[in-house]
Amino acid sequence: MADDAAGTTQPQGLKAGAIGFLDALVIGLNSTSPAYSLAAVIGPVVALVGIHAPGVMLASFVPMLLIASAFFYLNRVDQDCGTTFSWVTRAMGPWSGWLGGWAIAMTGVLVIGSLADVAVGFALLAVGLDSWAENAVVRQLLAVVVILVMTAVCVIGTELSARLQDVLILAQVFFLLVFAVVALYRVYAGTGSLDAVEPAIGWLDPFGAGGAALTGGLLLGVFMYWGWESAVNLTEEVEDSATAPGKAGIWSTVVLLVTYLSVGFAVVAYAGPAFLAENADEEEAIFGVLAHEVMGGWDWVVLLAVSTSALASTQTTIIPASRTALSMARRKALPAPLAHIHPRFRTPDVSTWWVAGIAIVWYLVVNRISENALFDSLTALSLLIAFYYALTGLACVVYYRRHLTESVSNFLLIGVGPLAGALLLAWLLVESVADMADPENSYSGVSWFGLGPPLVIGLVITLIGVLFMCFWRLRRGAFWTERRGVADPELVRRKESRDVDRPGV
Repeated sequence: MADDAAGTTQPQGLKAGAIGFLDALVIGLNSTSPAYSLAAVIGPVVALVGIHAPGVMLASFVPMLLIASAFFYLNRVDQDCGTTFSWVTRAMGPWSGWLGGWAIAMTGVLVIGSLADVAVGFALLAVGLDSWAENAVVRQLLAVVVILVMTAVCVIGTELSARLQDVLILAQVFFLLVFAVVALYRVYAGTGSLDAVEPAIGWLDPFGAGGAALTGGLLLGVFMYWGWESAVNLTEEVEDSATAPGKAGIWSTVVLLVTYLSVGFAVVAYAGPAFLAENADEEEAIFGVLAHEVMGGWDWVVLLAVSTSALASTQTTIIPASRTALSMARRKALPAPLAHIHPRFRTPDVSTWWVAGIAIVWYLVVNRISENALFDSLTALSLLIAFYYALTGLACVVYYRRHLTESVSNFLLIGVGPLAGALLLAWLLVESVADMADPENSYSGVSWFGLGPPLVIGLVITLIGVLFMCFWRLRRGAFWTERRGVADPELVRRKESRDVDRPGV
């Protein structure tokens, strides 16, 4: 606690113990936006691997679980809302840590507008306002309103955010479960309207479609699972902050696996691989078509599932970007105003509004170029995601390197697992760069400087980050004097202060 000029006491730091393990788990799940992720990815995955789509979803789970283990063990020694930024700084130095933090912040900027757009579009379709959904001006205006409202919820308080997320995840899971049960029932009853195929255990073989197809499917799978670590970004605000956020991250990946496999089997079985492959370029619209085919007049159930999924993720995606910016500013790696904590709500209000503002500008500007350009910017996400996940896995091994031989569990869970996850994601990153270099592999199919637009967007964002990092190093070099293995001193001071206030804890 600190006294201001008027002699009143002002709270310092984020609000500790604001939410519990289940709230963190729900936020991790909603950040991944399972219904939206399925809607966006199921078609392209089936186009690549056919009936082995569930197997690719299973294979994609492996690196996510391994990296989740790294998040768990790193959070045990450093409960910093900056997660990757703070951990990589401790393990590998400030330069690598800064770039990891930049990658997290930029993923939020790239995707928030698109999520709000999907939430609005599917909600309008669910209530029969198809003409509004097709009107770009109306849809974009409503999307901006959604971003502003979700940002306000994030600023008002973590507890309010958690309560809203609880409602949205219940609605989402219920809608998806109804869809999967009805679809599978109609497959076995023979009442489907498409070329249904009965599910088989062999669909879980990810290698059935060949190596090249598997690589492409895994790249899409990275996007499907991305976002679960938002639970760990709330570590300073979660009860039992040393272990609960990390456990929430691990369990969210497991819940996502079960959800994806269930709905994946249902979708492939009901529609058949031929239909999904033919309509792969329709993206999330496939779910709209299948909703009507499976549910008939109740298709609004699935449309609302996708809408609530994207709406929830619009809010939760703001969390890692804003908390990372807060952590970086707190350690003088970014301008100091971004470290401001709202005196009443105890949330990072300045960084949260900045993330939302930049995301809105990006969404509107890219939409002015073309809708395909917006899709290309989302494809560029895989570069940033694979980068900072791989960096986190490597940081775990480096930080714990002297403890890996103390036990078999340390060797496997802290060493081999995170390293294997990092290497696999690094390989996917290289494959992704090679794939995105070909303009034909982009949504727009056009060439930017002889390369695909997604790769250009990813490279430009990286270049901007490097230039700003060098500028800030010259302007304010305090962060770059930090020694490896040292946690955020301000965070440690606050934790010690809380321990003094609560003797015996």
